[in-house]
Amino acid sequence: MSVSKKIKKALISVFRKDGLAEILVKLHKEGVEFYSTGGTQSFIESLGMFCRSVEELTGYPSILGGRVKTLHPKVFGGILNRRENKEDREQIQQYEIPEIDLVIVDLYPFCETVASGAEEQAVVEKIDIGGISLIRAAAKNFKDVVIVASKNQYAAFDKMLSQQGAYSTIEDRKWFAKEAFAVSSGYDAAIFNYFDAGEGRYFRQTFDHAKILRYGENPHQKGVFYGDFNELFEQLHGKEISYNNLLDIHSAMELMTEFDELTFAILKHNNACGIASRSTVKEAWNAALAGDPVSAFGGVLICNAKIDPDAAGEITKIFFEVIIAPAYDEKALEILEQKKNRIILIQKRNSETNLQVRSLLNGILVQERDLSIQKEEDLKIVTDKAPTKQEIEDLLFANKLVKNTKSNAIVLVKNKQLCASGVGQTSRVDALKQAIEKAKAFHFDLKGAVMASDAFFPFPDCVEIASQAGITAIIQPGGSIKDNLSIEYCNKNNRTMVTTGIRHFKH
Repeated sequence: MSVSKKIKKALISVFRKDGLAEILVKLHKEGVEFYSTGGTQSFIESLGMFCRSVEELTGYPSILGGRVKTLHPKVFGGILNRRENKEDREQIQQYEIPEIDLVIVDLYPFCETVASGAEEQAVVEKIDIGGISLIRAAAKNFKDVVIVASKNQYAAFDKMLSQQGAYSTIEDRKWFAKEAFAVSSGYDAAIFNYFDAGEGRYFRQTFDHAKILRYGENPHQKGVFYGDFNELFEQLHGKEISYNNLLDIHSAMELMTEFDELTFAILKHNNACGIASRSTVKEAWNAALAGDPVSAFGGVLICNAKIDPDAAGEITKIFFEVIIAPAYDEKALEILEQKKNRIILIQKRNSETNLQVRSLLNGILVQERDLSIQKEEDLKIVTDKAPTKQEIEDLLFANKLVKNTKSNAIVLVKNKQLCASGVGQTSRVDALKQAIEKAKAFHFDLKGAVMASDAFFPFPDCVEIASQAGITAIIQPGGSIKDNLSIEYCNKNNRTMVTTGIRHFKH
């Protein structure tokens, strides 16, 4: 069993005081002596407790506008001295250095200052020097010292005090040291990223929230989500969210950011199997479901409008894993909550990150998110025949959808409704054939439908197959050296084609 060490002296210097008073009271009752500086010292004394100033200990005042307060051998010697080392004991006795057993410190709000849009000088002044040095020193000497490096660790420290008094085990101290290094590394990463300003010469990213998942993509794989899910969503009901749920939720959110008008989508394995824009939620749901009622089983649903009781009454008829919306009518929520495991989420906002990160080989791959959204003015009509107003609306709808579909991808749309898609095929021709067969299986009439491709057509075969199926308008990036063959076929067969100049691969 680990030998406990008593906390006799504590150095406390924090920027944020909330939650500290309760800890101070418990330490004071245990007879712990306090050392502190400035505002923290005043705070401790306001609670009726004696506190010795660091200035008194070091013989130096706080100087350089507060930039130098604790950076002194009498402070760091008290933290870093090894209690079992004879020479260390002799030196701290010689120089009258008190042994510090506990350090409670936090860091200047650097990230908050950056987020506020402050000028560079204000940001630089929030780069903590003394605090980060205290954290590293105390964490390094975890064999003898407890380090509490953030108010996020107050609860764990308070629990230790309640259970053990002012005593800590080596396991306690090592755990707090680990937490402290997480704080310091995250802080340094934030400072680096501020100065890097997106240049990307080095990759430094940290996340303070970790959610252990039931398993990863498959039951034999471990899975963890690093990030603050609750910043984007509020879970109102249902079971614990899984690894695969998170992948689909992400894809659903990415897809729905493309649409302003009322739209409902159903996703399965990160691809939409049904999506439609309509004037009511119920109509949008019914049209989306018609796109593939088979694949919709066990899917992830998302809508960009409030779910009303009429829509909920239809939605609840099928089995699904997750539903996402900005709001729910109270009665609609009662209907949807009838199945205890259904995950019901309110989406608070969209993700604001502009980077996509993927681990591969012996490193990571980073790219900007595909935020390009084409509008009517971005379309270049390359055929003799121009698209109708309805065809333009459907072409833009299809292009948004194919952008969010796994490559090679072909999407068939009619009246702002997904008729079918060909997903993740090694051949674009196969993707088109898959989409046509699927549309026929669910009794869609493709006469007057439009087709979107995520990349150009190297040969006119896809255009020929689509035309023979009844498709009248096509949207694609263009850029093939044989674009003219596809365009000529359209002209000869009274079809229309527009190009965007933007490829939307998704792998």
